[in-house]
Amino acid sequence: MHTPKPFEVNDAQAIKTLIAEHPLATWINYSERGIVINHIPFVFHSNVGDQGVLRGHIAKANSVWHDLEEECLTAAVFQGPQTYISPSWYVSKAEHGKVVPTWNYMVVHVHGQQRFITDPKWILEQLNSLTDQQEKTHLQPWNVADAPETYTQRLLKGIVGVEITITKIDATWKTSQNKSKQDQQSVIRALQSVGSDQAKEMAIAIKTNGQKFKVLPNRN
Repeated sequence: MHTPKPFEVNDAQAIKTLIAEHPLATWINYSERGIVINHIPFVFHSNVGDQGVLRGHIAKANSVWHDLEEECLTAAVFQGPQTYISPSWYVSKAEHGKVVPTWNYMVVHVHGQQRFITDPKWILEQLNSLTDQQEKTHLQPWNVADAPETYTQRLLKGIVGVEITITKIDATWKTSQNKSKQDQQSVIRALQSVGSDQAKEMAIAIKTNGQKFKVLPNRN
């Protein structure tokens, strides 16, 4: 991934947070059939191995776990907030007019070696981990144990675990770091007026230099 120096991110906690809050990855592999792309949520376990692991699951009917060699190289792309930036939002437009449209985004590319796991205990632990991560902000969190055990055990037979041992992480936060403070402030105001969650999250990212971006759910 081409990453200009101002947009390069090495903050481990910021990367972990983006993956946790935007866990649906574009998971990319190469097999004899060519490039294979799937979309699945992963949980990032940063305390496992040298650089951490990603854990997820797929349907057993998905042929990818038959098509790929064991421990083959893979990549998972996590897309955080992203939005169009209009040149009309920069206050500097009125000063010199030397502005053009651009796109702000926050993205993490995770590279590693993957393996597939059929152990029901491992898969159940992964389901619990993913569910707990996603339910933690709910007023009445749902738990895997809330479903009848016989029902859960039957569903477990239809899925396969995926674990990616991470070898490299590339992260890019393009959040108007290369703009003046005045332009950043005017872009923040414009994004807030747009009103979408993506725009609001990007406004928060610009304001906090990429340290925060989550729009909290409205529970009213």
